Amino acid sequence: MPESSSGPEVLLFTDGACGGNPGPGGWAYILKHPKSGTVKENSGFEAETTNNRMELMAVIQGLTALTRPDVFVEVLTDSEYVRKGLEEWMAGWKKNGWKRKEKGKLAPLKNDDLWKQLDVLKAQHPHMKLTRVAGHSGHPENDRCDELAVAAYRER
Repeated sequence: MPESSSGPEVLLFTDGACGGNPGPGGWAYILKHPKSGTVKENSGFEAETTNNRMELMAVIQGLTALTRPDVFVEVLTDSEYVRKGLEEWMAGWKKNGWKRKEKGKLAPLKNDDLWKQLDVLKAQHPHMKLTRVAGHSGHPENDRCDELAVAAYRER
């Protein structure tokens, strides 16, 4: 892993928001390159979606925006769903044909289309660290992503 003592090469802050669940939703990310000071923000909108889908979409869009697959990226999210999905649950879902265990049986996986996209992106960006940040707690980049995501669905 190209991890150095100075930390990740790129920081990816993400957030999703929904006006109702389901309802109109927005996603947002901030990419920061600490060494150069470069910052890139982006956001988007879906008319009828869920908060979890927007959380996933924020990570997908942010990873897609990276220009180098070998970069050490730290993904900072306030979503345990995203973090645990990528770190703990995805391997089992894949093994079970993208299904999850429910009451001893295999059941359809919600948002499997987005999880499959994240699986491809995770393979393309193998040097990834996931960090959960507390949402709505004064974390500047997380708060900014929330602001962008909410604006994305409210302005449509």
